[in-house]
Amino acid sequence: MQPVPRTKTDKKYSWQDYLKWPDEERWEVIDGIAYDMSPSPTPRHQILAGNFYGILRNKLHGKRCRPFVAPLDVYLDDHNFVQPDVLAICDEVKIKDRIYGAPDMVVEVLSPSTSLKDKREKKTLYERFGVKEYVVIHPDEVFIERYALKEGRYGEPDLYGATEVLSLHALDEMEIPLWEVFETEPPQEADAQSSAEVEVK
Repeated sequence: MQPVPRTKTDKKYSWQDYLKWPDEERWEVIDGIAYDMSPSPTPRHQILAGNFYGILRNKLHGKRCRPFVAPLDVYLDDHNFVQPDVLAICDEVKIKDRIYGAPDMVVEVLSPSTSLKDKREKKTLYERFGVKEYVVIHPDEVFIERYALKEGRYGEPDLYGATEVLSLHALDEMEIPLWEVFETEPPQEADAQSSAEVEVK
């Protein structure tokens, strides 16, 4: 059975409530419901988020858009504030002590304790607040879902495997080699190995 994240549901929580909570605790609040972000992410989760962020950082160096990696608060309104795994902001006005306003692009790496929230509550939240592109990384299945905002809605996701290149619409079609994210063989090496195996047979 998929783990259910611990929540605070006894009231509708606000940003002012959140600022009073202990610093060592990590919570996200969506529509006033507080979601516990423990336990901490797995090494695999952190590797994938770090790889994606590292590629963004290198490709965005010197450009107007800036990448960020969790933990970093993104304030959307007084009852909605989250900590995406990776995000990109192209409007520097939103970058203050925290991020105020919708990122242009968000990446979430699924974990057993957060996958339902990421696929349901967060997807709806990002759509509502106008996040142009939402990328969901599936660590175990080794593929990516990409949702693109069109006329204020996310349609069906585009799917990408580990040997494919993801073009980020929100970042001027920046290309992300997914084998570098998943740390798998590049397509050329994989094709060459397949050919060699056929010759041996």
